[in-house]
Amino acid sequence: MQIIQTVLALALTLGILVTLHEYGHFWVARRCGVKVLRFSVGFGKPLFSWYDRHGTEFAIAAIPLGGYVKMLDEREGPVPDELRDQAFTSKPPSQRIAIAAAGPIANFLFAIFAYWVLSVVGVTQVAPIVGEITGKSVAAQVGLQEGMEIHAVDGHRVSSWRDVNMRILERVGERGLITLDVSGGGTRGTLSGELGGWSLSDETPDPLAEFGITPWRPDVPAVLGQISDGGRAQAAGLQAGDRILAVNDEPVSNWFELVDFIRNAPEQTLALTVERAGSGQSVQITPEAKKQDDGEIIGFVGAGVEAISWPDNVLREVRYGPLAAIPVALDETWADTRLTLVAIKKMVTGLLSPSNLSGPITIARVAEASVSSGFEGFVRFLAYLSVSLGILNLLPVPVLDGGHIVYYTIEAIRKKPLSDEVQALGLRIGMAMILTLMVFALYNDLMRL
Repeated sequence: MQIIQTVLALALTLGILVTLHEYGHFWVARRCGVKVLRFSVGFGKPLFSWYDRHGTEFAIAAIPLGGYVKMLDEREGPVPDELRDQAFTSKPPSQRIAIAAAGPIANFLFAIFAYWVLSVVGVTQVAPIVGEITGKSVAAQVGLQEGMEIHAVDGHRVSSWRDVNMRILERVGERGLITLDVSGGGTRGTLSGELGGWSLSDETPDPLAEFGITPWRPDVPAVLGQISDGGRAQAAGLQAGDRILAVNDEPVSNWFELVDFIRNAPEQTLALTVERAGSGQSVQITPEAKKQDDGEIIGFVGAGVEAISWPDNVLREVRYGPLAAIPVALDETWADTRLTLVAIKKMVTGLLSPSNLSGPITIARVAEASVSSGFEGFVRFLAYLSVSLGILNLLPVPVLDGGHIVYYTIEAIRKKPLSDEVQALGLRIGMAMILTLMVFALYNDLMRL
């Protein structure tokens, strides 16, 4: 079931972004008088298709990992004389550049719109208040302490852990000072410390953890919430509201300790000390053995944690009017753009390991998690991925939109196109680069599993 949800989340995510990207090409091509033969979301054999009054075929194909807009093109076969003025190749370089750039531009416009919607609708964010600090970490050297709230990183305002994550990610692999504006204990000030070339783990990068910060969270007591029908918890007689005090006479102080006990005991009988309605009792339970996607066998009883509430003093309501939300959306989109560009630069210069590249498996897992997290999480994920897609497509690599833009720009300057031989060579080099990158990203995905 989990695999099906992940695949569906990937299809939904890529379907939205690919449709937007290709619609950008399609819309500008139509405005430039180019005849569009097919608009396809996905590759391979169409699952179903239809035609509009202009004769364009719209198709949904079986492999949801991309899409394309097929235009009338003299390079792909003879074009009737009466349609030659509608061929892509008959248009001036300026129009072909506009058509090529329209896809990535559509991705950026979507990101701006998505962040604008979130700003107008309003979101409740958890303030970036520090929990534990890892000894000898960058955070410890800076002087961060438990209970401090971070307000700015290197002069950039932050209001959530997502903001903090993005700002410290920009400093991965660097040396020099990092400054943090913080408050705590009724005072506010600026801390600074040496980065020392701090880096991310190749396997499971977690910027905050490797910087040395554990975000503050309220205590999560080992109190049961929902009990699944037919599960081992229900069979053992456990009820919503039960507080687990001990497992096999070992005290349990929070929910996560209880989860560890259960996960590590598939098909092993556990003795639970339970507090119910003020009185204690003992319950025997045998966690069901459940196989994870990565092959690990864990214990599972079919019980969830009782919902906890965050204190009002750590929640921040962020909402803007329609006009005030525009610069906020532009800033959010620029922050995503800057982070992506900085990451590419650091991979090229060696400050960031290429093992941090992610492929379709990681995207699918993050997509599934963002869908499960709700509207805000999914929209933010779509916006960030849309920006990344736009930037990657603008890279000056043949076969990508950026490569085509370079070709057409050279043609505009030279007043004639590059030779077929040069374009063919560029195509082969571009294909080799993209395939190598895809294989490497997929390898990273598999290693993470």
